[in-house]
Amino acid sequence: MAANMKAVKLRIKSVESTMQITKAMELVASSKLRKAKERVDTCRPYFQELYRTLQDIAKGNTEFYSIYAKEAKNEKCCYVLVAGDRGLAGGYNANLFRCFEADAKGKEICVVPVGKKAVEYAKSRKLDILTDSFAEIANLSVADSFEIARALCREFRTFGHVELCYTKFVSMLSQMPVSVPILPLIDIAKEDGEDPEAKKIRNLILYEPNGVEVFEAIVPEYLGGLIYGGICESVVSELAARRTAMEAATGNAEEMIEQLNLYYNRARQASITQEITEIVGGAEGV
Repeated sequence: MAANMKAVKLRIKSVESTMQITKAMELVASSKLRKAKERVDTCRPYFQELYRTLQDIAKGNTEFYSIYAKEAKNEKCCYVLVAGDRGLAGGYNANLFRCFEADAKGKEICVVPVGKKAVEYAKSRKLDILTDSFAEIANLSVADSFEIARALCREFRTFGHVELCYTKFVSMLSQMPVSVPILPLIDIAKEDGEDPEAKKIRNLILYEPNGVEVFEAIVPEYLGGLIYGGICESVVSELAARRTAMEAATGNAEEMIEQLNLYYNRARQASITQEITEIVGGAEGV
């Protein structure tokens, strides 16, 4: 009985140590979450308006032909896969990878992994990696997003489609992995549910020096803005998922400690009762 009580006490100490870690991680995630949420609230209108603008450009592109706007002959697709740097965030990374696998099924693909978990996933699956220079999502800035965009534009002729796979922040308790097409623009128009060939729109905008040059100068900037918006959404989603997971883990640890304490007290009472019984029995024998 004494050995059993000692094992329970060691177990209680172990769970208490784990609970301290999960509580600390919950507090760290909560402190970072506020700033990340402010950033995503600031950049989300820009992200949404930018995507709508690209849709409008794609639908109204009747005057000129750019490699970024016309139907792609190459069916190979490049995914910008935005995952987290660490685990212990519930199903955050696993849900994103399931969304990516479902969308990429049957396609010839290459990836630009963003975040340590995305790099590990791509290497373990032996995927064709365009670049793995952006392995830490926490350290990425706007400049890094535009660098990714420029790399995609340089290599765009080697594949025909670009998609952004990230986790959309819905609320503190809900994060939704999505995959959205970002190049060519005709894919964006189709995503919106309208075929640009179905309705010809007269282009009333005059471009100087010409439409193609202006368009090809603007698209990398648009692309960088979209990627940065996806990164901001993913960062706040990861922090929210980790905070929720650590809060649940801390609650489970508290329940386990309560149950173990109850078991320990019962075992202790049983041990005391047994000792008293043995003393009384020995006294009666004398």
